Amino acid sequence: MNNNKLSKLLTIVAVIIALIAAFFYIRVLMTGDEAFKLKDAADPEAVRNLQNTIISPFVWVTTIVLIITIVAALFSSISSLVKKPEQLKKTFLSIAVLGVLLLISYFMHDATEVLDANGKLLKGGAAGETSNVWSSTGIWYVVILGGIGLALFLVDMVKSIVKS
Repeated sequence: MNNNKLSKLLTIVAVIIALIAAFFYIRVLMTGDEAFKLKDAADPEAVRNLQNTIISPFVWVTTIVLIITIVAALFSSISSLVKKPEQLKKTFLSIAVLGVLLLISYFMHDATEVLDANGKLLKGGAAGETSNVWSSTGIWYVVILGGIGLALFLVDMVKSIVKS
């Protein structure tokens, strides 16, 4: 399939997704936000049913689009690696580097207990709790990757200043 046909196909798919999203958005606007509030509702069960009929399809469409996007990205990446096997070594090396950085982040995590503003222990915030450990690991991972990105940006900026 050449680029022009692929571009037209992707445009058509994007328009269809936009039309579906617009349909659900208009449904939400027509219902109004008051219908989604459970406070002071005469019939809370009816409000829940209304919420399910309006919001559940919206969530399903979003989930389907996300799954399609993930599959397309994986297919594109894998097909590119199959077509160019020399890139496979670089890809595995990059994944290994990211894995090492994740391990470093994991060992840097702070699994102490998490307290709210009043000093009370938050749910899932006990010392050593899995969610607490991985949240801290994720924060350190982002900090390390951000630091590396910033350092590489500064090196590139200095090189371009020196060249000119």
